[in-house]
Amino acid sequence: MMRRDRILLAVTLTAIFSADLYFILLPKMRSKGLTSGHSCSCGPNKLTLPPSQGGLATPQLSNWTSAPLLDGTTSEPAYGGSKLVRLFSHPLYNIQTPALGPEERLLQVEQLIDYYRRKVSHWERHMKLYSLAAALANITVTNHEVTYDPDTSWLKFHLGINRYALYSRDDPTVLQLIKDMQSMTVISADYTQDEKALKGACDCTQVVKPSGHHLKLALKMRNLAKAMFKPMRQQRDEETPEDVFYFVDLQRHNAEIAAFHLDRILDFRRVPPVVGRLVNITSEVLKVTQNEDLRAVFFTSPANNTCFFAKCLYVCKTEYAACGSPDLLEGSLSAYLPGLSIAPRISIPSPWIRSYTFTGREEWEVNPFYCDTIKQQYPYNSGNRLLNIIDMSIFDFLIGNMDRHHYEIFTKFGDEGFLLHLDNARGFGKHAKDEMSILSPLSQCCMIKQSTLLRLQLLAQSEFRLSDVMRESLQEDSLRPILTEPHLLALDRRLHKVLRVVHRCVRRLGKDEVITEDFFKSTVTPEAATDGTMQR
Repeated sequence: MMRRDRILLAVTLTAIFSADLYFILLPKMRSKGLTSGHSCSCGPNKLTLPPSQGGLATPQLSNWTSAPLLDGTTSEPAYGGSKLVRLFSHPLYNIQTPALGPEERLLQVEQLIDYYRRKVSHWERHMKLYSLAAALANITVTNHEVTYDPDTSWLKFHLGINRYALYSRDDPTVLQLIKDMQSMTVISADYTQDEKALKGACDCTQVVKPSGHHLKLALKMRNLAKAMFKPMRQQRDEETPEDVFYFVDLQRHNAEIAAFHLDRILDFRRVPPVVGRLVNITSEVLKVTQNEDLRAVFFTSPANNTCFFAKCLYVCKTEYAACGSPDLLEGSLSAYLPGLSIAPRISIPSPWIRSYTFTGREEWEVNPFYCDTIKQQYPYNSGNRLLNIIDMSIFDFLIGNMDRHHYEIFTKFGDEGFLLHLDNARGFGKHAKDEMSILSPLSQCCMIKQSTLLRLQLLAQSEFRLSDVMRESLQEDSLRPILTEPHLLALDRRLHKVLRVVHRCVRRLGKDEVITEDFFKSTVTPEAATDGTMQR
């Protein structure tokens, strides 16, 4: 009897424990397991920027490292539609900038229109003289009529350049310019100014060649717009060889295109518009060029394709040529900025310039406290210059560009002007390698703009995943696909590494020391925004 009672007691207790485990303890454990990844006080996902610190009330972007899946899969939000459209509709992409007065605009209407009129008149006079000379030399000239059009998109693009960016977020001119560059009639082709400065002579004893492999031409369109043409030199899936130094790497036309789209998605707007285009190098380069040196480097390959190579002597060989199929050659067209005579720019060596030798190293590569010295030097000891360099380093890290030896600014805007993100063709060379040294300005200085940080956090969310919005944006280009899938997924991986660097800085120094307020009122939800003032 006693033994039977013990057995009944044991069965009863087991049943009660099983019920507690199934209905009470197990749900609690599941709930804790699902949320523990987002509540750990020691993780990097705890950093938020409330409105009291100058941020926007709408985006509380506390989840730093969630969302992007690095195994090749992508997830869609609960609701459909364009991620890119939703991104550009977000409050972070609708921040009200100050009213633009004459001093905040690069050019005035009358100034640019007068310059444009003089260019048209000069072109007409030049073509009359050239046509006479060509007739005497028995050279066939393709003469295109040039008309004065004050409403052309490239002219409006130049007028839209201001103290804060090359174009405004809601300016339809840039999209129109991209569309126009795909179909504009080419009336003239020539070497670029830096190529002309060499006069065909290159010092082959130098490690870094000033020209050659990256073959580029200046194309002039019917309305006198100018674009730099960089032809395709390698296939999309070709990687930079492991033993090739960054300073002798090929320049990639698709990298130029992708860099423009990324710059726009990051809301920097410091890369001039770039578009992919198929160019007929016979009718749109050879037959319209007036430069005899350029004519001289054209030839027909054994496969009956039209080819040309660089003027620089050390690569004046057919093996370095770019060839059409048989005449069509894809490449990138980058819109020229206004001429230096009306919009002067200066080129400044980067404080984090790399050694362009096989064995040399710069001070920043060996001194972890290098930024402390830079912060004491003009113009990095005040204003936005150092913060803008850090923006550029983040941009370069995402595209994998190690070749940023100089940066340019418009002289009109002085020390407070933004940095131009020009010449990005050496990006996207190795999708599997993340060159952390590119982030040295960020990791050594431990400073970042609040607006930059919040947009990076936003792009780390599954709803606005960087690779997804880039993929969607690049689909708009006629040469799609621009990037291979591994390069797109590398953007997500690198973005997380940028955020981890910022988190380490915040953990070491505190948010107030690392994050600089730079917001203005949002145009989408003005009641939720707070005016920010520049610090540092």
